[in-house]
Amino acid sequence: MEGDCLSCMKYLMFVFNFFIFLGGACLLGIGIWVMVDPTGFREIVAANPLLITGAYILLAMGGLLFLLGFLGCCGAVRENKCLLLFFFLFILIIFLAELSAAILAFIFRENLTREFFTKELTKHYQGNNDTDVFSATWNSVMITFGCCGVNGPEDFRFASVFRLLTLDSDEVPEACCRREPQTRDGVLLSREECLLGRDLFVNKQGCYTVILNTFETYVYLAGALAIGVLAIELFAMIFAMCLFRGIQ
Repeated sequence: MEGDCLSCMKYLMFVFNFFIFLGGACLLGIGIWVMVDPTGFREIVAANPLLITGAYILLAMGGLLFLLGFLGCCGAVRENKCLLLFFFLFILIIFLAELSAAILAFIFRENLTREFFTKELTKHYQGNNDTDVFSATWNSVMITFGCCGVNGPEDFRFASVFRLLTLDSDEVPEACCRREPQTRDGVLLSREECLLGRDLFVNKQGCYTVILNTFETYVYLAGALAIGVLAIELFAMIFAMCLFRGIQ
């Protein structure tokens, strides 16, 4: 009876580790996609230091889970106590790190609000100054998504540095101008009319709404995946310790 229970535990351990392996592969894939995605998510991440840190944490967690899922499968199949103990300790560390990251994300969620981005844009944006990382990032986002400012073109009426650099002559930056096609290499419909703020030549929609609508589904999927991975890790730790205690 004890042997059957141990055998059952071993196979359950293998199954849970296989899911951890898959979860790690998914997190690793999402992290890589965020960093290299050509549709503009990379620019959104670069606009906020917290998001950059989050992307690197996602890559690290995905890579570790990928490796540990593989080690856990090996430990379960071979019934190796050393591998199982190593697996348990590292999964525990990752579990606590992910839990801490989730708590920090909740605490600092105000740094991803519309008001926060509006305040940062109006305070630091410098127009076409590509030597400034913040401004260059915002220009890339606005061109990629065909949007203007956080809420719309009106944001630049209060962008103090931008107004000073343009001597109050431009209503919006060039990045807000409509292009055909809407890419960095696209042709401006009319640069002069756009800079004067003429509606027909300016992208009117704010970037916050556009980006939220574009990536809302991905955010929910990432959240569901993270919860699923945490639950699987918890069960894997329980099975690992039970199997460890059962091996003679």
